[in-house]
Amino acid sequence: MKILTNPSAGVDTTMMLVFVVAVLTMPFWLTLIGAGYPDLMQKFVIFGLFATGFNILFGLTGYLSFGHAAFLGIGSYTAVWSFKLLGMNPIPAAIFAVAVSGVFALVIGFISLRRSGIYFSILTLAFAQMCYALAYSVLTPITNGETGLRVIGDDPRILDGIITSGVNPSTPTVNLFGLDLTQTWVWNGYYFNAGFYFCAIILIIGSYIAMRIFRSPFGLMLKAVKTNQNRLNYTGVNTKPYTLAAFVISGMYAGLAGALLCITDPLAGAERMQWTASGEVVLMVILGGMGTLMGPMLGAGIIKFAEQKFSTWGKTELHEFFAFIPDGIRDTVVSVASLFVGSGWHLTLGLVFMLIVIYLPGGIVEGGRRILMWASGSNRRNRKLQAAAQAAE
Repeated sequence: MKILTNPSAGVDTTMMLVFVVAVLTMPFWLTLIGAGYPDLMQKFVIFGLFATGFNILFGLTGYLSFGHAAFLGIGSYTAVWSFKLLGMNPIPAAIFAVAVSGVFALVIGFISLRRSGIYFSILTLAFAQMCYALAYSVLTPITNGETGLRVIGDDPRILDGIITSGVNPSTPTVNLFGLDLTQTWVWNGYYFNAGFYFCAIILIIGSYIAMRIFRSPFGLMLKAVKTNQNRLNYTGVNTKPYTLAAFVISGMYAGLAGALLCITDPLAGAERMQWTASGEVVLMVILGGMGTLMGPMLGAGIIKFAEQKFSTWGKTELHEFFAFIPDGIRDTVVSVASLFVGSGWHLTLGLVFMLIVIYLPGGIVEGGRRILMWASGSNRRNRKLQAAAQAAE
């Protein structure tokens, strides 16, 4: 059974070590591609965590949820309320965000998982839109409506008051036992942010837990559900507890990601619950590789990097980019390309996503595997040709 549940422990360990090094050294290698900014790096790891959790549900069971942004928003609101009532330490905020998101995921999942396929997806979308509408209207005393929930100087912050002898700072910042998580250090042109490293450690822990789930008997059961749930039901296996557990775990990951979004800016808004945010995490998982360990994080990084770059481009940047084209043709090329950048950068994302779905259904990870297989096949053919040539001599 150990061989079945953990077929490649050595490979997993190596992959995890490489992943840890890659995450912790992000300020160095991301600077080379112009993405070494603290807020952007923090988005990489937070949405990588969000996509990792979503992959536990979608990648393992095949259940496509269009409502996971609800848990992202719930986690954010819970974290900000923890800041307002208890203090600016992110650890209690993260714990409460995971717990509250898990409770909501349990309720929503229990109802939604009564159906499968497109009906399950529509139910999750409906719940997410209900949460979005409630945050904007009925629950305004809790969410502060469209203005958003923010930490202010008059908040109780009980634990902070105990530490500071009842005097709370008028401009509160998130801190980990005195370490300001908004603090940034610059060394030789590289930016190192305390909040980024806090989120990075959370991502590493979350990725390790996800890897253990993938290799566990529980993960094998989820894969069996994805392969043929009807056959399992006919053999007497009750699959609902497994799918519900996967839904709750996935929702807790989303809630934790929502809490981490409030570290640099303790603000929670209902826009994080919009259906577009749920669709974005679906794109991240499919783009990187559904059902793979590292694919969703890769997809999250690519989408957030593209958003940062393409959304800020205009005709001036396009003229510089296409400077090698003759003037007469360049204006036409820039006019067409301008439709795919700036506010229209989602068109570029849509085209890339369409190409991935058509030509690489397994995502970028599958593309990498194909390249490795092609390279190894070429090496084998070359060795055979060399051996044949030597034999002929």
